Amino acid sequence: MSKNIFGVILAGGNGSRMGNVEKPKQFMELGDKPILIHTIEKFILNNSFECIIVLVPHQWIKHTQDIISKYITIKTDSIFVIEGGSSRNETIMQSIKFIEEKYSLDDDTIIVTHDSVRPFVTHRIIEENISYTKLNDACDTVIPATDTIVESCDGEIISSIPNRSSMYQGQTPQSFKAKKLRKLYLSLTEQEKSILTDACKIMVLKGERVHLVSGEVYNIKITYPYDLTMARAILEEFH
Repeated sequence: MSKNIFGVILAGGNGSRMGNVEKPKQFMELGDKPILIHTIEKFILNNSFECIIVLVPHQWIKHTQDIISKYITIKTDSIFVIEGGSSRNETIMQSIKFIEEKYSLDDDTIIVTHDSVRPFVTHRIIEENISYTKLNDACDTVIPATDTIVESCDGEIISSIPNRSSMYQGQTPQSFKAKKLRKLYLSLTEQEKSILTDACKIMVLKGERVHLVSGEVYNIKITYPYDLTMARAILEEFH
């Protein structure tokens, strides 16, 4: 029987915030292998997935396939590398299209979407994403905000200071019933699409419930050079 649960790894970044680098950050080395490989391995170790879909820019498809062949020795027939879209949410839509064409898409099909540059996601976080999405249609991985959040509408003067106790920092995975997410995304106006920051906002804009999953402080996103230094320290601690 089909598991109907799919891992979707979003690897569309170009690494511009890393400074002068030759390749996108997901392909940079962390320890003895690329960051992306660390991330894929976390999904491979979970037996819930029908397959794992890695979405990358067109020019990086062959490179991605090559490093998967080099570093990963198990379940390689269940890893597919395909081209992403023009934005994060378009990339997620590409993954849903792939699932529909290669497998099947019904009301219970679940996608667990994750940043390729968050290599320290845990088995517990992935499992809870799957469990809560089965019950709630969508969930978001978050950690409580530890710093005061200051809002400024013009970038110069404080507009408001929300109560920190109700503020959270978003991480990934973000997980969804795929068919519902696509339906809601296609119903958005172009103006609504222009203010999307991530896929969960699609659900929120349409008044849908998004359940919270507790993340981990070390489930960091490697975006800047400092993050890579931090990631190396975390990797050393884990080993």
